Amino acid sequence: MLETINRRNIEKHLIEYELEIVGHKLVDTFYDDRWYFHWTITLNQFQQFHSYAIPLLKKTFRCRREIAEDCFKWFYKQHGLRIKG
Repeated sequence: MLETINRRNIEKHLIEYELEIVGHKLVDTFYDDRWYFHWTITLNQFQQFHSYAIPLLKKTFRCRREIAEDCFKWFYKQHGLRIKG
């Protein structure tokens, strides 16, 4: 059964979603200590992630798009993969 996305688990969900886009799972980070330096995301993948995350943030936090954008920027600076090229 899928877990309902809420304020408590949205951070983990977005991390898992981003890693899934690049073909990895969260447990893969346990096996590669330098995963952040080895894994990158393309601009198209980033745009896909962004277009998924913004409506989800708006719905979860019941906020305007501008606030969801700010929240996403903060999240991505903390947990986002490096963008290729």
